[in-house]
This record gives sequence, C-alpha cells and structure tokens, in this order.
Amino acid sequence: MQYLDPVALLQIASLELRARAVVEGFFAGLHRSPYHGFSVEFTEYRQYVPGDDPRRLDWRLYARSDRYFVKQYEDETNLRCHLVVDNSRSMAFGTLPHTKADYAKTLAATLGYFLNTQRDAIGLVLVDEQIDAFIPARHRAGQFRRIVHALERPPAGRSTHLAAALEQVAQCVHKRGLLVLISDFLAPLDDLATRFSYLRSRGHDVIAFQVLDPTELSFDFDEPTLFRDLESGRDIFVEPAQARTLYTERMGRHQQQLESIAAEQGVNLYRVTTDTPLEQPLREFLSSRQRGPSGRQRRHAVR
Repeated sequence: MQYLDPVALLQIASLELRARAVVEGFFAGLHRSPYHGFSVEFTEYRQYVPGDDPRRLDWRLYARSDRYFVKQYEDETNLRCHLVVDNSRSMAFGTLPHTKADYAKTLAATLGYFLNTQRDAIGLVLVDEQIDAFIPARHRAGQFRRIVHALERPPAGRSTHLAAALEQVAQCVHKRGLLVLISDFLAPLDDLATRFSYLRSRGHDVIAFQVLDPTELSFDFDEPTLFRDLESGRDIFVEPAQARTLYTERMGRHQQQLESIAAEQGVNLYRVTTDTPLEQPLREFLSSRQRGPSGRQRRHAVR
C-alpha cells in the first residue's frame, strides 16, 4: 500500500484530521477490520434479541428455561485502552519540519481514532515528571474530541521521569486493560523494570512506542554546533567529530537496556523515527494485539 508522507501529513493543522487520514487511508478498500478486541468482565444475562451474537447464547440456561439468554458484559466495548503520552520538553526536539511531540501526539490520536471506531473505550494520560492530564477510558460521544483537545497542549514538563509517572498511572487506572506508552525514553531507566512489572501484575497489557528524531540515532551533524538542553535550558557546544563515537556508544547501551527491560517484563516495544509513515506503527499496534505480550499469539480470531 502507498503510505502518507509524514512531513506532509503533519502539516495538517487539525490533529483529528491527521488521525482520520491515516486510519481511513490504511483501511481503504477493506470491508471489515482485521482487528478483534476482547471483553472479559461478565456481569449478567439478558434475553436474546435478533442481531445478538449467537456465540453469546448460554445453552445450559436455555436447557433449564427453554428461553434464549445471552451473556451481558460490563460494557459493550471490546477493549479498554489508555494512551500514555510523554509531554516533557525533550519531546519538543526535531530536525524535520515537525517535532517528536508532533509525531507522538499524531500517533496517539491515530490509535485513539482507530479504537474509537471499533467501539473500544479510550483514555489519555499525559506525563512528564508526573501526570499532567488524565482522561479515564470511556466509549461515549465526544470522548475522542476530549482526548484530541488534551493532546494539543504543548510540551510543558521540564524533565522526564517515566518510572515515577508510571507509578501514578498504576494508581489511577484501576481496571485492567491496555496501556500504550509513547515516549522518546531518553531518561534514566532506573526503576522502569519495576514499574512495568507492577503494571503487568495488575493485569495490564503494555505496548511501548519509542519515538526518536532520525538524528538522535545517527548523530548526523558535520559542523560544530551549539545545542540547547530542552529540559535544563543549558547550552552545550559540541564538536561532532569528537563527540560522535562517545554519543553512539552511550545511545547504543541505552537502547540495549531499554530493549532488555521490555523483553523481560513482557512489554511489546517498537522504535519509530519521526520520518516513519504513521501507518507503520498502526500496523505494529494491530500485530501486537494479535500476538499479545512477549509475542504470544492471541487465542481470539482476527476478523
């Protein structure tokens, strides 16, 4: 399929229109979505009405009562998902016409729009040193618009403290579901394994997207440059020829540590750069939902 150019896409002012363009383009020509969610919280029975899924019929109850009843679940959604988006100042970096924050928020809006069209419950958590905004997961009129409005806030927090923020997320999100964490992860990874482990122990599936500017991996600078640390405000003069080797070694170790933590804790981790078409992380998201944590194949069918 032909992907949308991310540079052109992110020139669209409306975050909602960007999300629509990605999702509707991705599924153009498909009659049915290849995604199937799940609902696990059974509460009661109700009488069968035409149009109900016959797979929900309780045949044992029918044998006793000679009437058709279906299992009624806590809500009609397939999935409860919270989008956890890094809103710290490091996300304001970018060498393309858009920043990491622009890309990350468009990715969050894209996933939110897709899940909303699937009748899934979506929520949002903006984090920096702590939780900056929290919208509990719901499936109701106007929920996606509320999330888009919150996503339009500019990066504000000075530093990134993901471990502390995730501890707060675990305290706020009580019902088990899916957490999609979108961050550059360019922060100390101390205690991140513990936080991932705690979220997983509470029954949450966790998917993480690491969003980086291409130059953060390549350090593709040729001339001596004055850099400004977006979180501390400190100016740093760098001679690329001298700094490149040390930078790439440290970045490599950081990436290896992050990948190791994710693998050990059953977190599906994907790295995307801001020149990557948004359809690709959407595809990765759908693939991860089919496999489940640590690449295990889910038992429910793809429709």
